[in-house]
Amino acid sequence: MRDILLVGLLLFLFSCQEEVFLDLRESEHYPVIEASWTDKSNLNQVKVSMSKAYYDSAAYRPVTNAAVYIVHEERNERIEFEFSEQTLSYLPVYNQRAFEGQHYTLHVIVNGNHYRSSGVMLEAPTLDSISYRYKEKRLLRPAGYYLTLHGKIPFEEDNFYRVKAVRNDTLLVSRTDYLLFDDTFGTSALEDGFEIETIPFQAGDEARIALYRLNESAYRYMEGIVELMFNDGGLFSPPPQNPPSNFELVEGDLAVLGYFLVAPVLTESVLIEENM
Repeated sequence: MRDILLVGLLLFLFSCQEEVFLDLRESEHYPVIEASWTDKSNLNQVKVSMSKAYYDSAAYRPVTNAAVYIVHEERNERIEFEFSEQTLSYLPVYNQRAFEGQHYTLHVIVNGNHYRSSGVMLEAPTLDSISYRYKEKRLLRPAGYYLTLHGKIPFEEDNFYRVKAVRNDTLLVSRTDYLLFDDTFGTSALEDGFEIETIPFQAGDEARIALYRLNESAYRYMEGIVELMFNDGGLFSPPPQNPPSNFELVEGDLAVLGYFLVAPVLTESVLIEENM
């Protein structure tokens, strides 16, 4: 009799389940700016789009009529950008790049709203080499070759870093691929060997790594991105919120989302060969 009651209770609970769609209020659409200014001219671009509603599944829609420029503060020089249909982003007209120790301010004007963000081009750390070793499959780790970065961080402050990984021609951007670290546990991360434990490679893969040294405001934005990607919306998860933008509103009345990144970039690559 107890078994029958248990089955009946389970059937009742399953019958009470239904898919629920939240009736979210339609909020105002805000400009979203994603900007990189580095010592590698091919990495420099500014993406401008508008935020989307929660259930909006439309593809990326760029803003094509923004005014975009960077001011090199030491030289009082204005670096113009123009929209590229090929990349769907704004590129510097004369293929310029950032220089160490210099301050740069990005200006973006969208529909009468003027936004500004500044950063300094910091000195780069040292990235000497990449090693790798094969690891067997475990419960939460697939089998594969895992990379270790070797180098040196000689700085006592402004130690905020991001690592980007590319497998063959694919930039890895899932939540476990978003690699950030600072000097919370000291500055020996590279000297001791910084192991990338979340990204497996296979024999024959080309692994490419880019190491960015960030200003703190850009780093905090990246931290917010990671927190948002790991927020599953569960009972014990905090309410999702936009990462803290490092832009300020100069003129107008519409807030902005996004970030301006000024950073040196170190790159290394290695071809994964099967261990003998």
